[in-house]
Amino acid sequence: MNLFKNAVWFLWKTWFYLIILVVILVLSPFLIVSLSSDKFYRYFFKLARIWAYAVFYGTGFRKTIVTKQNFNPDRSYMLTANHTSMMDIMLMLILVKNPFVFVGKQELAKLPIFGYFYKKACILVDRSSAVSRQQTMVAAAERLSKGLSVCIFPEGGVPNEESIILDDFKDGAFRLAIDFEIPVVPMTFVGLKKMFPFRFFAGHPGNVLIYQHPFVATQNLTQRDKPDLKNQVRELILQPLLKHS
Repeated sequence: MNLFKNAVWFLWKTWFYLIILVVILVLSPFLIVSLSSDKFYRYFFKLARIWAYAVFYGTGFRKTIVTKQNFNPDRSYMLTANHTSMMDIMLMLILVKNPFVFVGKQELAKLPIFGYFYKKACILVDRSSAVSRQQTMVAAAERLSKGLSVCIFPEGGVPNEESIILDDFKDGAFRLAIDFEIPVVPMTFVGLKKMFPFRFFAGHPGNVLIYQHPFVATQNLTQRDKPDLKNQVRELILQPLLKHS
């Protein structure tokens, strides 16, 4: 029985990576052109959303938006969510139409084909390096100054221990949100920890519950308000996880 389960998991996860690569290869001429200049980034973002739809639904997932908020297409936002799975990336691209950039770990840039576009389109960070973290904040600030939004998973990565419902939050997202006086957008993705964990031989297709919480304003806040802002956003994201745990 275990041998059969492992075979099914292997085929399913292999199919996931195959979809990622095939869609990238099909779109690669357009992706390369759209990444040739910053002024074309919005076109790249539309292509990235097509890729996300193909991967998310092609792997057998579906979503139910339990609570939804309306985005102003002319505003920048700081997008935040709990982080338990690679599928979080696809979900964020599907849910948010405002062009944004991810702040993500640099290890993913080593992946073949995907890594090339990843490092071109994302802000990479070595979380073990204080210098890298500082450079990341500078790069994110530059994107915000150009009118883009930024997505940071504030846990700083996927917790190694799967029993952790929501890890402690890092400061970066909230420091930037206060500096640029942009709303923080808390979102909760429920179910992916079990349905699509980072472990290869685990998971199953299913329905992901999405909670888009009310935007948290940052006007008139200073860096002294950062701990309260961070705790407020974490509490919003945590409540649905506790409810469904």
